[in-house]
Amino acid sequence: MKIRQVRVTPVAVRNPPLLNNGGLYNPYTVRSIIEVEADNGLIGLGETFGDKLVLDRLSSVREHLVGLSPFDLNALRRLTQTQAPHPGSEAFRFLPGSWNGNPTDAKIFGAFEVAFLDLQARHLGIPLCELLGGAVRQEVPFSAYLFFKYGTDYARKVDADYAEHDPWGEVLNVEQLVGEARRMIDLYGFRSIKVKAGILTPDQDVACIKALRKAFPDHPLRLDTNGGWSQDTARRMAEQLAGDLEYYEDPTPGLGGMADLHLATGLPLATNMVVTDFDEFRRNITVNGVQVILSDHHYWGGLRATQQLAHLCEMFDIGLSMHSNCHLGISLMVMTHIAAATPNLSYACDTHYPWFTEDLLLDGRVPIKDGNVAVRDLPGIGVELDRRALAELHQQYLRCGSHGRDDAAQMRKFKPDWERKKPRF
Repeated sequence: MKIRQVRVTPVAVRNPPLLNNGGLYNPYTVRSIIEVEADNGLIGLGETFGDKLVLDRLSSVREHLVGLSPFDLNALRRLTQTQAPHPGSEAFRFLPGSWNGNPTDAKIFGAFEVAFLDLQARHLGIPLCELLGGAVRQEVPFSAYLFFKYGTDYARKVDADYAEHDPWGEVLNVEQLVGEARRMIDLYGFRSIKVKAGILTPDQDVACIKALRKAFPDHPLRLDTNGGWSQDTARRMAEQLAGDLEYYEDPTPGLGGMADLHLATGLPLATNMVVTDFDEFRRNITVNGVQVILSDHHYWGGLRATQQLAHLCEMFDIGLSMHSNCHLGISLMVMTHIAAATPNLSYACDTHYPWFTEDLLLDGRVPIKDGNVAVRDLPGIGVELDRRALAELHQQYLRCGSHGRDDAAQMRKFKPDWERKKPRF
C-alpha cells in the first residue's frame, strides 16, 4: 500500500463571542482537514490548525508524501524536517490559536501522523485505539467547558460576522454562568466542570466557583485563568478556593511561578501552557511546577508522542488529562481513541465541541452522552467526511477572510483601549 494523494483543505466554522483572558474569540475558527489517500482507495483523516503559516508548512510537506508507505513514519519525520520551511518564532508570536511556543517539526509531523495512523488502522480493519495498544475504556469522559460571553445582539452590533442565532445568550455574571452550566449538563450529561476565568475580577471568579459548588455538589470543578493572575492574587484566591477545586489550571504565568504557587499552597496545578513539549517536561520535573498535564496531540507531535508523554507521567506520578483547542469532530474522535488507549488518563478531557454548531462528518455531529464520547467499533477513527459539508466550510473559509486567530485584536473592536497583558489581576 502506497500513498497516492494527500489533500489539505482549510475550513472555517462559526464561533460564538466567547471571552478569555487573551481577549475575544473571532467569529470564525479556521482548521485544516488532512486526507491521505492510498492506492487501494482507503483514506486516512486528520485535523489541525488552519492558520496561514501552518497551512504553508503543511502544503510544503504534502507534495513529498506521495509514494510513501503510510506505515513509514520515519520517512514522514525526515520529510517534515527537511521539506517544511521554518518561518521563525517571531512569525508565530501572534497566533494564540496555533502553538503554545515556537512552531516545530514535531507539530507538523503530528498533523500528518494522525492521518497515517488512521489509514493504517483502516487498512487493518481495526479501530485506531487497537492500533495504539487496545482500549482500556470504551467511553471517554469529557468536561463541561464554561465561558463568559457576549450576547448575540450586542456582539453583532460591533461585528456582524457573528452568527445571528446563539442559543447560549449573554453570560457575564455568576447567575448566568450557573445557568450556562445547567444547560450544558442537561444537554450532554457532563460530570465535571471547567470555568474559563480571568475575565471578571478574581473575587467574582471565586464567587462563580462557590455558586457552581452549591449547584453541582458532586461535580469536580476546575478554574483556568490562562496565566491571568499575579502570584499574590493566585495565592489569595487559593486560600478561598481550598477544597473546591479538582485542580487549579494555569492560574499564574510561567513554570517558575507555578512552582512557587504550588509550594506555597499545596494545591494541584494543571497546565496546557507551561509544559507543552518534552524539554519543558524535563524542567518541570526539576521544579515540581505542575502536577497535572493537559496533553494535546496537536502540540506534542502526534499520537505516539502523546503515548510517550503518558508513560512519563506515569513514571513521575503526574496526573494526565487532555486540552481542547477549538476542534471539530475529526480531532474529537482522535482524542477519544488516544484517551481510550491511555491507562493513566486521570481526569475527564476538555472539549470546545458543544460550542460549535457546524461540522463535516457524514453521520452528523459526534454524540456526547452522559458526559462521554464512545469509541466506535469501526476501522480507524470511525468517522467519514461529508464532502458536501467539507466544500461548504471551505467556501466559508474563502469568504470569511480569516487566516488565523487574534483574540486581542478582536477584543479591541469592542474595547479600543483593551490590552493583552499577563498577569491582568
